[in-house]
Formats: sequence, structure tokens, C-alpha cells
Amino acid sequence: MNEVEQSLYQPFLEEIKEQVYQSQHRALKAVNKELITLYWQIGKMIIEKQDQHGWGKSIVETLANDLQKEFPGVKGYSSSNLWRMRNLFSEYELNTKLAPIVREIGWSHNIAILEKCKNDLEREFYMKMTKKYGWTKEVLIHQIESGAYERFLLNQTNFDKSLEEKHKYQGKLAVKDSYSFDFLGMSEPYDERELELGLVKNIRSFLLEMGGDYAFLGNQYKLKVGEKEFFIDLLLYHRKLQALVAIELKTTEFKPEHTGQMQFYLTALDETVKTKSENPSIGIIICKTKDRIVVEYALKSADTPIGVADYSLSKSVPTELKGLLPNPEDIVKRLESLSEE
Repeated sequence: MNEVEQSLYQPFLEEIKEQVYQSQHRALKAVNKELITLYWQIGKMIIEKQDQHGWGKSIVETLANDLQKEFPGVKGYSSSNLWRMRNLFSEYELNTKLAPIVREIGWSHNIAILEKCKNDLEREFYMKMTKKYGWTKEVLIHQIESGAYERFLLNQTNFDKSLEEKHKYQGKLAVKDSYSFDFLGMSEPYDERELELGLVKNIRSFLLEMGGDYAFLGNQYKLKVGEKEFFIDLLLYHRKLQALVAIELKTTEFKPEHTGQMQFYLTALDETVKTKSENPSIGIIICKTKDRIVVEYALKSADTPIGVADYSLSKSVPTELKGLLPNPEDIVKRLESLSEE
């Protein structure tokens, strides 16, 4: 095959490969939907027979033993799994919003959400994000345990207007509202340089606290603009967003001028450091404290992607997150936006 033929053949091969991948994906989705439908029906039948005949818990144990004898080697018919089928149907039977989504995600995902989430709004969030981003069970559990739902609702960013639609929600998950740097073992007094060096010294703990998808590129990262040099406190890279992330540390309360400084850094990063294949750089300003209204006003005028968080040096969170969550009506509107995209 000569070069001309090769240049024509390669796109053809890529197109065929894409068709195969899409077909495999559709087949897996169909199998999963059928499996969830089966489990849903079994859960329904268990409840109906218990109500009809007054059967107690022992019927589930008996049914599990008989099904495992009938289908040896087939996983999924243990007594604990049959109870999960029953609970799944019982929980979502009358929920017209969540019942259809149950069939769009995997069985293990459904169980993790059912058992670890406390209310329907939280469950809706994790169901939609799992479907949207194809989270594995391990990633889903990590997101639940690290409070992704609260971060999505509470974190203060301007990502809605400054990030492309396809990156907006992943970006919000990448920024927490508050960070705990308890691993530093620091106490007053300390300055920003000491805080920075402490985070670098404990870089593994710092990256885990940031969320696990970050890589460390350097501290006091030098930017040369014209004849002057500027230094970013910490520069990270977010693997899923494929973007540079500039971190500025402030041992004081957040001030509106901090966003101007960050905008300058992000513009310089995009012009001098970012590669063509990478997405626009993101900035996170981490302050000792913040007034949420001041942050909101400051971010309205910023046109580069910026998030503002506070930090503590102990495990105790300075504010009770649950008390800050929006009212249920606002949460519903935000969750609906996940479906509209």
C-alpha cells in the first residue's frame, strides 16, 4: 500500500473502529438494562409475595438457596443481593424521576448510591453524574465519600460562564468549597511561604486532599511577562480536565483583588505555558477565610475560570456544610441542568 492509499485507508479504519466501539457500548448498555430490569422485577415479586402470604425474612434465604442450585456458577442470587433487589424496588417504586435512571447505570453503582446516600436529591446527583461521566464503582464511592454532591452545590466558581459545556461539571467537581490541611500539624503564627512549603513537603497528602486527579508541577512556578518575572505559589495539572491549575495561597481573608491577580496568571499560563492540546488553565484561590457574598461579587466580573475556597488546619470544618446547602427547589433546578446538557 503506497502513501496515498495509506492516507485514504487510515481514516477509513478509524471510522470502522469507532463503529465497532459504539456497537459494543450499545450492547453493554442493553445487557445492563436487562439485568437491572430482572433484578427490579425480582424485588417487586418478593415484596408482593411477602405481603400476600405474610412471609417473613426466611423466604429470602430459601429463595437464594434454590436459585443458586438452579443456576450454579451464576453470580447475583445470594440472599444479601436478593435483599438489595427488594430494597431497590421498595425505595424507587413510586419515584417517577429516579426509577428510569436506575436502569441507565450498573447494579453495583445503584447499590452504592442506595446504601450511601441519604436523600433522593443526593441520589439523583450521583446517578446522573455516573451516567454522564461513566464513573466506575470505585470512582463513584470515592466521589460520595469526598462529598462531591456538596462540592457541586456549594463550591464558588465562575465555571458556568468561563468553561466549555463539556468541562463545566467536571470542573466544579475538581474544586472543593473548603480544604483541610490538618496533615501539616501547623499552628499560629505562620506566613504564606511557610504554608506553601508545608504543602510541598506533604505533597502526597495535599494532592489527595485536592481530589486525587491532580499532578504536581512545581511551586513558585516562574512566569516571565515582558521584562518582569512572576511566581505562582503552586502549579498542578488536572488529568481529567487536561488543564493547568494555578493555586494561590492566602493566609488572610479573601479580597476581591485576588481575582485580578489570578486572572493575570491564567492569561500568562495560557499564552506561554499551555500546549495546543490542553484546555484553558484554571485558577483556585485558597484563603484562610472568605465572605461568600464578596466572593460571589468578585467572580461575576472575572472571565477566566476561577474558584475560591477556604482552608482549615484541623479536621473540623469551620462551617456546617449541610446548613449552607441551597433550598430543595434550587437544588432541583441545578440537578435538572445535568440532564439538559
